Amino acid sequence: MWDKAPVPQVIARRLQDMIRTGELKAGERLPSQRALSEQLNVARPTLREALLTLETLGLVQTLPARGTFVRDPASRPAQTSWRYDDAHDLRDVFQTRLLIEGEICALAAAAMVAETVSTLHLAARTFRDAWQSGDLVAHVEADLALHQAIADACPNRVLAKVYANMQHLLSETQRQPIPNTNPERMRQSIEEHGAILAALENRNPDAARLRMQEHIRNTARCAGHDV
Repeated sequence: MWDKAPVPQVIARRLQDMIRTGELKAGERLPSQRALSEQLNVARPTLREALLTLETLGLVQTLPARGTFVRDPASRPAQTSWRYDDAHDLRDVFQTRLLIEGEICALAAAAMVAETVSTLHLAARTFRDAWQSGDLVAHVEADLALHQAIADACPNRVLAKVYANMQHLLSETQRQPIPNTNPERMRQSIEEHGAILAALENRNPDAARLRMQEHIRNTARCAGHDV
């Protein structure tokens, strides 16, 4: 599922690989967007979206009138900025996730089939393995794929459509806490995914709702908010 990611995510992964291999070094200024878009053979809006993803993940930093720089891992901020701050409060988005995804998960539990369970387990494994290997882009892609698969399984298509219409906001709340996530919290997040999957496999709506809401609350705390 995540190997067919949108082009900005593919470009984000390529840039991350350049950082991980040392082709782009810590503290180094990236080429101009014009030059980089030509180098990667992508449109500048696509490149900008990829750079925003990397900035949310704490891998790069854009400084006004200076350009975009590769962050030194030792100096990454404990918190990155919320890119939709002018339009939507981050805490409000987490509260909305709590309501929408909790109910989506409960409804999906009652409609769970073996194919969806298999997809969810693959996403959960990729989520874990990508974190352990330091591949933050693939890690988030797997997280997004897991939550999307649950929404796809929801038999209430109106609710699933609401989820789809908010996808840009919901996705960003899944990326935004990453720079502030320590190994112990990530271990807990991996376990929370397992608990959600177990409730879905058991076709237990109440447990599925509860486990998803616990997961979202803990993710929100990692981003600095209680919901």
